[in-house]
Amino acid sequence: MSAPALRLGTRRSLLARTQSGHVADLVRARLGREVELVEVTTDGDRSQASNTSLVGSSSTGVFVSALRDALLADEVDLVVHSLKDLPTAPHAGLALAAVPTREDSRDVLVARDGLTLGELPVGSRLGTGSPRRAAQVAALGLGLEIVPIRGNIDTRVGKVTAGELDAVVLARAGLARIDRLDLVTETLDPLQVLPAPGQGALAVECRESDTDLVAALGEHLDDAGTRAAVLAERAVLATLEGGCSAPIGALGEVVEGEDGDELWVRAVALSPDGALSVRSSAAGRLDDAVGVGTRLGEEMLADGAGQLGQPGPVDTQTEQGEER
Repeated sequence: MSAPALRLGTRRSLLARTQSGHVADLVRARLGREVELVEVTTDGDRSQASNTSLVGSSSTGVFVSALRDALLADEVDLVVHSLKDLPTAPHAGLALAAVPTREDSRDVLVARDGLTLGELPVGSRLGTGSPRRAAQVAALGLGLEIVPIRGNIDTRVGKVTAGELDAVVLARAGLARIDRLDLVTETLDPLQVLPAPGQGALAVECRESDTDLVAALGEHLDDAGTRAAVLAERAVLATLEGGCSAPIGALGEVVEGEDGDELWVRAVALSPDGALSVRSSAAGRLDDAVGVGTRLGEEMLADGAGQLGQPGPVDTQTEQGEER
């Protein structure tokens, strides 16, 4: 008798269903298990559909929580998140079973007339919902007006095609997954704009108690280099969150060292206006990814990263959901 189909919980957005479908295909091919997608509708989805805001809450947090609630209620067997949306603290009863091979983690520009960031005239209106992107673009000193925006990929790009904005900054991974890289006018060098911790990576979660499924997903879907990189990035973020409310970017990469592969991590914390920043990097073993990231975060705090933020909470962890 064949095993029952695994129920994979997904949000209804195009990007969420595409990401979930990608993981479903991996499970079918590598675990030999059938998978059915189960739609989980969240308050965040309903809010976006009606063009209203979720007052007093993070839409990203709503999306993540709804999927996790469905897991814990045994309505689904596994879920897929954009890893950059996940809080850094572990969630009781759930396991991060797999981190598949990462998409390109960089940010991209979608601008009118095919322009690059450096070609945008002074005073051009650039939209982003991310404090991290806003601060790093401002730090380049290009004289652009940074406009806060919300919404999915089509909503944001639509503001450019409608002439409301001259450009928007998005995550390359999201556009790649929905086959819309033709929109990109420039891929931003991490030397200019470091991505969010975990950007471009997917997180596959299931219940801790489903030990066989946790083991199978880890064995067949997990990519060791991607996991090490994102663990280090998230460790930087977790360390800085303890004493820093500044926008944060981080990127871990597996590079060739003298004794084999090693992990190299770069990070930046900025004042919200981009005028001040603390940048640093560190290297270490892949099997000490959390340690590498933690030590880097501690070094940045010692260098003054904790004094860069503004009064009150700044959303350094999330960027309005998914790979936008």
